[in-house]
Amino acid sequence: MVMTVSVIMYKRLGITNADITLYTGWLYLPWVIKPFWSPIVDILKTKRFWIVGMQLIIGAALAGVALTIPGPGFFKWSLAFFWLMAFSSATHDIAADGFYMLAIDDSNQAWFVGIRSTFYRLAMISGQGFLVMLAGYLEGSLGNIAQAWSLTIGISSGIFLLFMIYHKWALPRPISDQPAAQASAKSVFTEFGLTFVSFFKKPAIGTAIAFILLYRFSEAQLVRVAQLFMLDSLEVGGLGLSTSEVGFVYGTVGLASLTLGGLLGGFLASRNGLKYWLWPMVIAINVPNLVYVFLSAFQPESALVIQGAVAIEQFGYGFGFTAFMLYMISIVDGPHKTAHFAICTGFMALGMMLPGQASGTIQELLGYQNFFIWILIATIPGFFVASRVKIDPLFGKAEKSTT
Repeated sequence: MVMTVSVIMYKRLGITNADITLYTGWLYLPWVIKPFWSPIVDILKTKRFWIVGMQLIIGAALAGVALTIPGPGFFKWSLAFFWLMAFSSATHDIAADGFYMLAIDDSNQAWFVGIRSTFYRLAMISGQGFLVMLAGYLEGSLGNIAQAWSLTIGISSGIFLLFMIYHKWALPRPISDQPAAQASAKSVFTEFGLTFVSFFKKPAIGTAIAFILLYRFSEAQLVRVAQLFMLDSLEVGGLGLSTSEVGFVYGTVGLASLTLGGLLGGFLASRNGLKYWLWPMVIAINVPNLVYVFLSAFQPESALVIQGAVAIEQFGYGFGFTAFMLYMISIVDGPHKTAHFAICTGFMALGMMLPGQASGTIQELLGYQNFFIWILIATIPGFFVASRVKIDPLFGKAEKSTT
């Protein structure tokens, strides 16, 4: 909702591409800095308390977005509520990951990984697909874009609050889910500081950080503009799709292709290892961006052609993203892997945030077709950092996997 639906919503409400990418880019910040306040979640209250509490705040923030959309100054006020959602969601991540390990014994954790992944995909289909399609339907039936989006976000708020009430009743209460003693707060922060410093003492950590920041340099820009391109009119170089059509393309066809690419990438990496598949995955995440050069040059009206192009790009992204995730896992292998992985995800969010913020301005300066050519040029840093990393030939194989 924060990172994808907001972009489509603001486009339909008349905000410029430059402002959309710049200001929604800041919404990545809570995920960038979340490792710094993770000790607070350990020290104060239980993980269950934080999960339910953050869900309540997210539901209330969605209601705030819905209420501010029809009014004056909606852009700044809705952004404030989206930022509150982002901060609460990042905090929820910290608590939910910890709660997962406390509430489920080791023998069941692997089974529930599949359940978590399934519901994560369902959430993406619901947000990027069904809710956007609902907003598009309401735009046509109500004849008022602001009212349509206000009602759509309001419905999602109600659903989220119902989930919060359900979780307050249904979530287990593990005995081990206890806050750290107040007297140990200093030691918790001291240990966190030592763990944080130890991350930057890892061998070749500079190369590793460069890889995390630059591997998706082009994708970070493309993902912010692609849906805007779909929505913009033919006269300005876009494809002129409706809100519902964009919801279908990215929320169903695109997401299915993304999932298939990720599953194939994980399967092949488990057979031959990350090192064997690194370069095919680097190519897969970058070269399919060519489809947007094709779409911007010919502006096809065929829904099948557009859906096929997006499917190719999303499949390649899902396949290539496997290398990114496995490499981060290889970096954190060893002591403090949970905390170190959180630091990696912070750098990952930073690598998406900064290029993405500038993407709208670049697009407005170059136009869509030249922007997508620039996206191809922007793949060079990804190829370069991939050529610099050192990977154990056995890492990622099923018998050696740390996943």
